[in-house]
Amino acid sequence: MMNERREGSFIEALRQIPADMEKEFKILPAQSRDSLEEVRLRAGQPIVFCCGPRKYSGSVLCDKKLLSDTLNSFIDYSYYAHEEELKNGYLTLHGGHRAGICGRVVMENGRVKLIKDISSINLRCCQEYKGTSERLFPALLDREGRLYNTLIVSPPKCGKTTMLRDIVRVLSYRGMNVSVCDERSEIAGMHCGLPSFDIGPNTDVMDGCPKGEGMLMLLRSMAPDVVVTDEIGRREETEAVEALLSAGIKVITTLHGGSQEDLQRSNLYPLIRKGVFGRIVFLTSVPRPCTVLRILGGKWDA
Repeated sequence: MMNERREGSFIEALRQIPADMEKEFKILPAQSRDSLEEVRLRAGQPIVFCCGPRKYSGSVLCDKKLLSDTLNSFIDYSYYAHEEELKNGYLTLHGGHRAGICGRVVMENGRVKLIKDISSINLRCCQEYKGTSERLFPALLDREGRLYNTLIVSPPKCGKTTMLRDIVRVLSYRGMNVSVCDERSEIAGMHCGLPSFDIGPNTDVMDGCPKGEGMLMLLRSMAPDVVVTDEIGRREETEAVEALLSAGIKVITTLHGGSQEDLQRSNLYPLIRKGVFGRIVFLTSVPRPCTVLRILGGKWDA
């Protein structure tokens, strides 16, 4: 059963917002403020507050100054300190929350150098629900209590990162050395070197590092029992997973998708066919995120 939401709400992350946004926020119904999930700012459009299934449009139109002030309030006017995150289109906020950014992309040598002329900002609440994996966790262990290599498959907004984070916490409190490769700071929500979530006492985090490189760095440096990462997709990432498995390290990861056909189209499919993932867990958002739809086990030849 999913436990209560963690203390330290999204509202706390919005304390630095510009005065115009703060006024709009304060006129929301109290119940809606408590269920706030996103704040969307788009140039020339009203501020939109997404509170569960309901959306509230404010009276203030976003302009260039409001967008710039909002971004600067979160980075304390230090673009250099947040350069790597910003060029990837996001910013990790205090509490593990995130600001997604759109604008004009400047390229250099075929790669994104920076994003300027910001046109949209999406402030997203990152939620932690302790106990999310309570019902699933026993299925991730064999009869001797050993952890299966596990793949969690989920469409967007079905709670795969929330589930993954809670599994990390449980494994860590059970005494396993858990290494997390957190390329986009979504699992641990690292901020100034500290995790924003309870990920347990035996967890090490490689933050902001590409997953293919980060998993191999963790293998070489941290002697992990299990390596955890989110949203595997690129070929170099699947090759890193193979290296971990060859070294006897357990792996828990996730994949975008909602069906077995999606697995067949992924770069992980050759490993799936070999049966390296003892558990493949499909999630759904019905009736709520983090709901387990079905679990596949062992070698799969479909």
